Amino acid sequence: MSEVTQAVPAAELFTPEFRLDPYPTYARLRENAPVCRVRTPRFETWMVTRYADARAVLSDPRLSKDIDRAGDLYLQVFGEKSVALNRNMLNADPPEHSRLRRLVSQAFTPRRIDALAPRVQQVVDDLLDPIVPAGRAELISEFALPLPMNVICELLGVPVEDREQFFSGTQVIRTQGTAGRSNEEDRAAIQEAQQNLYAYLTKLVGNKRDRPGDDLISALIAARDGGGKLSEEELVSTAFLLLFAGHQTTADFIGNAVTALLTNPDQLDLVTRNPDLLPGAIEELLRFNGSVPVASFRLATEDVEYSGVRIPKGSIVTVVLNAANHDPAHFTDPDGLHVDRTDNPHMAFGYGVHYCLGVSLARMEARTALGTLLRRLPNLALDVAPENLRWLPAASSFRGLLELPVRFGDA
Repeated sequence: MSEVTQAVPAAELFTPEFRLDPYPTYARLRENAPVCRVRTPRFETWMVTRYADARAVLSDPRLSKDIDRAGDLYLQVFGEKSVALNRNMLNADPPEHSRLRRLVSQAFTPRRIDALAPRVQQVVDDLLDPIVPAGRAELISEFALPLPMNVICELLGVPVEDREQFFSGTQVIRTQGTAGRSNEEDRAAIQEAQQNLYAYLTKLVGNKRDRPGDDLISALIAARDGGGKLSEEELVSTAFLLLFAGHQTTADFIGNAVTALLTNPDQLDLVTRNPDLLPGAIEELLRFNGSVPVASFRLATEDVEYSGVRIPKGSIVTVVLNAANHDPAHFTDPDGLHVDRTDNPHMAFGYGVHYCLGVSLARMEARTALGTLLRRLPNLALDVAPENLRWLPAASSFRGLLELPVRFGDA
């Protein structure tokens, strides 16, 4: 058993080159330091990059997700104003996590998701209608961001006239590190945006309690578990989790997926000529360049060991999902995109008890968005050199593009 005592500084890891393509760095860590201590711009963590270790961490009960258990460490990382907004099933351990997940699952039903499919198709077509004649587009702002925002707001029951307020708040959080602010200014701006969203969602929950509708928030209010129900704080925090997770991750994935296909033209041609490959292609695109590169942090409640490295009690542990999904010990040609890959147990949606609850919605949106894009935008191509694409900052919790300029039309 060993312990890495010298932390890898952020300046060596979160570089412009890393932002453009983090996978060579992940490969070096997997090979030489699969469990290593890393100093990020915000906090110090133990980074886990191998697939087998990742699965072990994500199912290890000795690693806690409880924000109360993290105590001052959580406040140091995220700030006091973020606590109320993050008191949801993502940041809870069993049995509390189990209770919250059961209640939310009652509202987040396959029937509700299936019923949303025609509306998703309509939103996709409405967004593409003005794009198609133009021959050029910036797909992030014109398509990838507004699609899931409209879908998740419709699912939650957010009035159309309020959605711009939602979008503005989530964009402040999504684009942290890109506005030229200092770390402290950035953190203050994010906390202000979170507080504004919390205030709005608190009001929305109150309105839905008085006048329930056929929407997810109304269903969450009505959900019961052996006489128990979600508290007011849990309702608001869960609505925020569904809003942000359902919007941010899908938007970034659409941009990542289109980019991956356009920079692998043989795979683009294969899936375009064989639309039946699309469901499997989406799984491969999730593995290849997922929009959630790292799992949300866990806290070691006792000393733990992975790959012969001891992680001390009280440490933050971060699983690098995108590194695990490129592990050659588990995937053949992991750095290659193969839309016809069949054996693909990727971890883009996590693993264990915290496996993403919204996978059905995410997959349905991805199928609809990518299938329609490939059909309606013939000869789709990047309108900028791949090395000039602008990605979210390397220290972001998300992997996605700030812009995606494309061209298309008749050959």
